[in-house]
Amino acid sequence: MSAAALALVLVAAASHAAWNALAKRARDPLAFMWFGNLLGGAWLLVWAVVELRARPIGAAAWPFVLGSTALHGAYFYALSRAYAAGDYSLVYPVARGLSVALVPLLALGLLGERLSPLGVAGIALVLVGIAVSGRAARPVGADGRRVAGGGPALGWAVLTGLTIAAYSLNDRAAVAHIHPAVYLAFTGLGLTALLWLPLRRRPGALAREWRDNRGAIAVGSVLMLGAYLLVLFAFQLSKTGYVVAARETSIAFSALLGSLWLREGRLAPRLGAVAIIVAGVACIALAR
Repeated sequence: MSAAALALVLVAAASHAAWNALAKRARDPLAFMWFGNLLGGAWLLVWAVVELRARPIGAAAWPFVLGSTALHGAYFYALSRAYAAGDYSLVYPVARGLSVALVPLLALGLLGERLSPLGVAGIALVLVGIAVSGRAARPVGADGRRVAGGGPALGWAVLTGLTIAAYSLNDRAAVAHIHPAVYLAFTGLGLTALLWLPLRRRPGALAREWRDNRGAIAVGSVLMLGAYLLVLFAFQLSKTGYVVAARETSIAFSALLGSLWLREGRLAPRLGAVAIIVAGVACIALAR
C-alpha cells in the first residue's frame, strides 16, 4: 500500500470514528445521519458540477450509483437501530470488524481470490474479537453474571457489517467509472430521499434533532463526507483489501471514544477485544 493511500485511509479512519461517536450522542441517530448526508451532498455540489462538465456520467456508472444509494440506505438504517439499542463501543467494532472479515470471503467467491493461511488466521481473529466485544458490552445481571446474548444491538451491528462489506465492493468498482466527488454527491442526495421514508413515521424528529444538535450535525457532516471521500480516492490508489483493512484502524479510536468520552464502561475489557480485532485486521492487510 502506498504512503499516500495509507495517509488518506488513516485520516478517514479517525474522521469516521468521530462522526459515529457524534451520531451515537444524537437524540435520534437516523435523523442525525439524514442531515449529515443532506449537508454532505450539498457541500459537494459545486465540485460535482465542475467534474460533470469535464466528464459526464456514462451509462456504466448509474448501476453503481443506484446500488450505493440502496446499500448505504440499509447501512445507515441498521447503524441507527444499533446505536439506539446499544453502546457505541460495542456496535462500532463489531460492524467494522465484521466487514473486514467478509470482504476477503466475498472476493474469494466473486473474484476467485484465494486466501493465504495468514489471511484465514486474520479472519478468525476478527470473528473472535467480535465475540469478545459482544460479551464485554453485555449488561451484568443481579447474580453478577453477564446477561446471555448480545441483544438487539449486536444483531443490528452484524447487519451493519454485512452492508459495509457489500457497499465496499460496489464502491471499488464504481470509482473506475465515475469521479469520487460526483459519485458521493449523487449518493448523498439520493440517501436523503431514501432515509426520508422511515423518518416520516417519526413526526418532528428532524426538527428536534436540528434544534438540539445543529452544531454537531454540521461538524458530523464534514467528517462523514471527508471520511468517505478520502476512502474513495484511496480506492483509486490501492487494492480494495488494503483499503478496507487499513481503514478499520478506526476500531482502536472507537474504544477510546466509547469509554473516555461517552462513558460507556471500563476501557480495559473493550481494549482487549479491540486488540484482537486489530490483530486480525493487520493479518488480513499483510496477507494481501
